[in-house]
Amino acid sequence: MTGMTPLELLLASLAACAVEPAPRDAVETIDTGRDSAPDSAPPDSGDTAPIDAVDSGPLDTSPIDTGEPPPTTWRSALYPADWTPALINSEGRFLHDFSYAGYHAGEAALPSPPGPSFVVTDFGADATGTSDSTSAIQAAIDAASASAPAVVELPAGTFRLDGTLRVATSGVVLRGAGSTSTFVYFTKTSGVDYAAHLTFAGTASSGADRLLSADTPARTFEVPLADTTGIVVGDEVQIGAVITDEFVADHGMTDVWYSFNGDWRAFFRRTVTAVGAASITVDVPLRSALATRDSASVRVVTGALTECGLQDLAIANANDWDTTWTTTQVHAVIFSNVKDCWVTNVVSWASPLGDGFHLMSSGIEVLDSRRVTIADSTLELAQHRGDGGNGYLFEISRSNEVLTRDTTARAGRHNFIQNWDFGTSGCVWLRTMSEDGRSLYADWDPIGWPSYSEYHHSLATANLVDQSVATDGWQGVNRQGESSGAGHSATESVWWNTSGGGYLRSFQYGNGYVIGTDGMDVHVDVAEVDWNNSSEGTEPEDWTEGLDEAATLEPASLYEDQLTRRLGR
Repeated sequence: MTGMTPLELLLASLAACAVEPAPRDAVETIDTGRDSAPDSAPPDSGDTAPIDAVDSGPLDTSPIDTGEPPPTTWRSALYPADWTPALINSEGRFLHDFSYAGYHAGEAALPSPPGPSFVVTDFGADATGTSDSTSAIQAAIDAASASAPAVVELPAGTFRLDGTLRVATSGVVLRGAGSTSTFVYFTKTSGVDYAAHLTFAGTASSGADRLLSADTPARTFEVPLADTTGIVVGDEVQIGAVITDEFVADHGMTDVWYSFNGDWRAFFRRTVTAVGAASITVDVPLRSALATRDSASVRVVTGALTECGLQDLAIANANDWDTTWTTTQVHAVIFSNVKDCWVTNVVSWASPLGDGFHLMSSGIEVLDSRRVTIADSTLELAQHRGDGGNGYLFEISRSNEVLTRDTTARAGRHNFIQNWDFGTSGCVWLRTMSEDGRSLYADWDPIGWPSYSEYHHSLATANLVDQSVATDGWQGVNRQGESSGAGHSATESVWWNTSGGGYLRSFQYGNGYVIGTDGMDVHVDVAEVDWNNSSEGTEPEDWTEGLDEAATLEPASLYEDQLTRRLGR
């Protein structure tokens, strides 16, 4: 490697932007199962700044005061001043109400954690980083779990963990002394594939199927059931259907979708707000129609963790470069089967073992969850960004109404990503920054080719990228057979007020929306043909409005305006 480390080669390539990737069709790919195919590699979009610092503060997207009168503002035709969630135009186009995303559906601020505090050094944790603190910190977590709600305090210092940590009780919060004061790093490289070094996880249990008694349209709160016996207000439910051959064919995905065919999938995670003799009402509208043909049904579920949090610390798990590339899908943190939880003021940092890198592969994943907020955080510099599902910094899978706000993701493979399976909807990325996304061919390639934040798999529905910046890019396209049959990756999703100069590729199934951009290279023409036929079956062309006019778009944030409207109704 010419005497340079992988990180030095990466930074040099980003600074110079002089390295051309190998032709995409020259790379042999092998399907290894879950999310195994390399990504598309459109041409580079321009100069990329070198990575030289962690920015843990919120992204400032406010306009610069030039002393000149403000320009005339404009509104989307789909979002007039008198907008209501029922609005739909003559072509059947409409904007979903995205305001339900986040902790307690945006109706409550992130809390100051209540309850007693358990300081990890009182349990024997070493704040110098000299010895392993895994057992001590897990003991503090267990003690807090017995007294929950409670806080596990990690004071200023450096904590080395040679094992993994797990939170399995509601009301437990891990809190450092600040992201520039408390530093945590994990060293374990074996037995952590498809897992995380720190896991918050509930134990899901579901009841019997309650079949829908009629086909149900999108945007309704009412779900018709043949039998509501035993369902009560406050129950948590999953609403879903079987991925039938007919469902697949309706979406033009025969011979493309196959991973979940014949299986029941949870499309929506909701709370019951009313129960009638022949229907239930839920707290968030359904994002798409459901058909009795597909055995659409409701299941009462229990076991989700609630009111858990991770905040005010720096985290790392990067390791020896060669060793890291023998692993796959190692996350720093996973939240699985949780509701009303949060991450705030968490940053990655250069692991003492990682030769300048911060993370082995992936950062924070939210899985099988709802109403989670990730805020004021920065993750960057992943080592393993090869195929097989690696290098995803902020990842959402099979989850609803997750809010990722005021966050920066830098030098991952897909910095922000919806990944794997049906069932992601209502999620919002607000004031995010995506920079320097790159995919790597293998461990011998620390440079790779440009890669984007994206919707990755199986019809992510009604999600919003809002007032965000991407110097690399964002996309939602027909990914065809990539990643074990990803196919149509997005529908009814919106890019609102997007800037940064990167690519924006919107080839969504049915309708998609690009409203207000600044400097983005926008691609929506369904006649456009690339190496993977990413626009196939995505007619009609996605709605575009106000390209290069984002600076005067009103409101600047769709989510925040919709939230204000809903809370005022």
